[in-house]
Amino acid sequence: MKNFPKVALGAWAWGTGTVGGNQIFGHNLEAKDLKPIFDTAMSTGLNLWDTATVYGMGASEEILGSFVKTVNRDEIIISTKFTPQIAGMYDNSVEKMLDASLKRLNTDFIDVYWIHNPADVERWTPQLPQLIKSGKIKSIGVSNHNLQELKRANEILIAQDCKVEAVQNHFSLLNRSSETSGILDYCNENGIKFFAYMVLEQGALSGKYDTKNPFPEGSARAQTYNPILPQLEELIAVMKKIGEKYNLSVAQIGTAWAISKGTLPIVGVTKIPHVTDLEKVLDVKLSGDEIKELETFADKADVSTIREWEKKME
Repeated sequence: MKNFPKVALGAWAWGTGTVGGNQIFGHNLEAKDLKPIFDTAMSTGLNLWDTATVYGMGASEEILGSFVKTVNRDEIIISTKFTPQIAGMYDNSVEKMLDASLKRLNTDFIDVYWIHNPADVERWTPQLPQLIKSGKIKSIGVSNHNLQELKRANEILIAQDCKVEAVQNHFSLLNRSSETSGILDYCNENGIKFFAYMVLEQGALSGKYDTKNPFPEGSARAQTYNPILPQLEELIAVMKKIGEKYNLSVAQIGTAWAISKGTLPIVGVTKIPHVTDLEKVLDVKLSGDEIKELETFADKADVSTIREWEKKME
């Protein structure tokens, strides 16, 4: 596996369409809007990009792929996913879905290829080793798998001389079930990189939204987070207080927390400041007391941010 930067840049909000940026985030972002963001990130060494077939049903991959053509392939790290729920569109073949992603992304190989969610570990996992051997993918990841499913996937792969090299789960101050269930420990014990997605809860932990300034209605995140904004006020205040010590924003503290926990956060980028703000976080390590204080107030908020496509990992 390549040497990764400390954060990955997420492209879920890129493009429109089913499960795309407009439906989930309320964005309508096209290539012309996003190219300056891509260029800024690449110029600063943030070159790990995360997308998926299902994000806008290929729209996100197509936009990223249009940018991939503008750089040397060895300068960029691409992470994309096989989603079992839409496998019927690709004759229930992991390889056929991968081939479509390769075409959209304008590349011959994917650096990290994920089973997006377990659905049927016994059915999908065995199709991955042949893709490693063919050179179409360089490493295998599993996403939204609980500990039992993760271990079983690893057993299947090890039997074919491969292994799980990365895990990608929802992990934030408001959802630490991958830690309490033992997944983080398993990853650390087995040399598996843990990618944390939704570390800022799609903006709810960014400090940008509160009861006086809620998410604009009409998107899935507004429906999910607006009702719990009152319960997040104390946590946001603590994030702001700690941020002042490091000259960081609330959002940067949320990301710094994830890095300090030993994870690789995936942060969605839709504006240039999202990228430049990340640069300031990379070398910040919060103290044990600061981590404890943040987690204490997160627990006090007593909210569940488990979304409709996932489950609690315990």
